[in-house]
Amino acid sequence: MEIKHSFTVLLVEDSMSLGALYTEYLRCEGAKVTHVNHGEDALTELTIWQPDLLVLDIKLPDMSGMDILQKVQSQYPDITVIMITAHGTIDLAVESMKSGAFDFIIKPFDAKRLSITVRNALKQRLLVNLVANYEKSLPKANYMGFIGESLAMQTVYKTIDCVANSKASVFIIGESGTGKEVCAQAIHHAGNRRDKPFIALNCASIPKDLIESEIFGHTKGAFTGAIANRDGAATRAHGGTLFLDEVCEMELELQSKFLRFIQTGIFQRVGGTKEEKVDVRFVSATNRIPWDEVKAGRFREDLFYRLHVIPIELPALRMRGKDVLLLAQKFLKEYNAEEGKQFKSFSGEVKKILQTYHWPGNVRQLQNIIRQMVVLNSSAVIDESMLPSLFKSDSGNSLAQIKPVISITRANQASAINSRESLAIDEQSRSKNLQAADSGIDNVEIIIPLWLSEKQTIEAAIEKCGGNVPKAAALLDISASTIYRKRQGWDELQGAVSEN
Repeated sequence: MEIKHSFTVLLVEDSMSLGALYTEYLRCEGAKVTHVNHGEDALTELTIWQPDLLVLDIKLPDMSGMDILQKVQSQYPDITVIMITAHGTIDLAVESMKSGAFDFIIKPFDAKRLSITVRNALKQRLLVNLVANYEKSLPKANYMGFIGESLAMQTVYKTIDCVANSKASVFIIGESGTGKEVCAQAIHHAGNRRDKPFIALNCASIPKDLIESEIFGHTKGAFTGAIANRDGAATRAHGGTLFLDEVCEMELELQSKFLRFIQTGIFQRVGGTKEEKVDVRFVSATNRIPWDEVKAGRFREDLFYRLHVIPIELPALRMRGKDVLLLAQKFLKEYNAEEGKQFKSFSGEVKKILQTYHWPGNVRQLQNIIRQMVVLNSSAVIDESMLPSLFKSDSGNSLAQIKPVISITRANQASAINSRESLAIDEQSRSKNLQAADSGIDNVEIIIPLWLSEKQTIEAAIEKCGGNVPKAAALLDISASTIYRKRQGWDELQGAVSEN
């Protein structure tokens, strides 16, 4: 294994002559060496930069090298430390190795002895880095509050790792119960703001006449009941992260004030005249399609672009494969402990049911169902008899009820779509089918464009579900966002047909 030819060393040696000698030894190995004489100087250097190797004398004029070793291990654990001393004993060597030193060299030593130790230290460092990089490339089953090793979740984890230290605004999109606040907290705790506040506000749960005060705070007497000055979320989140859940519920008038706050970091409290400035990282979330809200005029386009810098889409639970069982086992263990029960696992049939269920409420629904089964039953294994009634009678778990609706015949195709669009599309299809007939294809009258058949199927499912797009998407085994995108495409196609 080859070691790096250029590496950095901080040499802490109080003897100027020995320091110069060891510096020369190390430079012959390809090191860039910085030599200091005192322990305090070494600690100061470490706050500015961190070397690959620290060659540390135990006996220094101002402090013990062992004290420096302990500080390095707690604050800079990636630095490899080699201890040196002229007063070596077996006990001291053992103590230094237990404290985290890579090796212990007794003075006097020659260039060869130092060279062997340095090369071994660099080889170990290389191996540690290789293992760490390999571990990072492996699927994570647990990540910053998330449970799941599916490819969809691995993509989420990597995105969080990439954006954690940035100040760029993040917009989290996902159905209710997919873990949007968990994602926001993960972004905060994985980044360099982890030691600062994380403040979360749910814009849908705060009364509209109070949300401005909740964000910006208010002064005494600003409104009835304002008996004292109060800090808002913006002030409390200074230096940290402000998470706005269900941000699309924010009133348009407040959106304009919030836009200025995002642009400048400056705001005024309700009832106040003094401007305040804070440093805040913005993370927003919604279970809606934000661009649809912009097109509908319910969400400002300029605010959308300010918040939607880095989008993260959380997958629905039904799209996460075996993650369902990982989550179920975690919840089973937690509620076992809380309720004093003895459940160990799920039966094979229950595992199959949990994995095939469509989970309209996502992780939150799974969590509630596991708790319900634990509270209401006592056994070692969760079996099929313990499942809630919705698993036995809920027709939403299959397409049985909507199949008759989506089996649309040629005779009633026109009623499944807008009449004007139907005539135009039907005429195009009939023309193409006649051309196909000339090529020898039989029964061309039953052939319709694939996209039109798909449109009829999706719209029939939505109608059967009473206009509930997420529920229809679950039954069709696609995401709600897919339906919204397809609808947009159909609208564009209808417009093109109308122009022609």
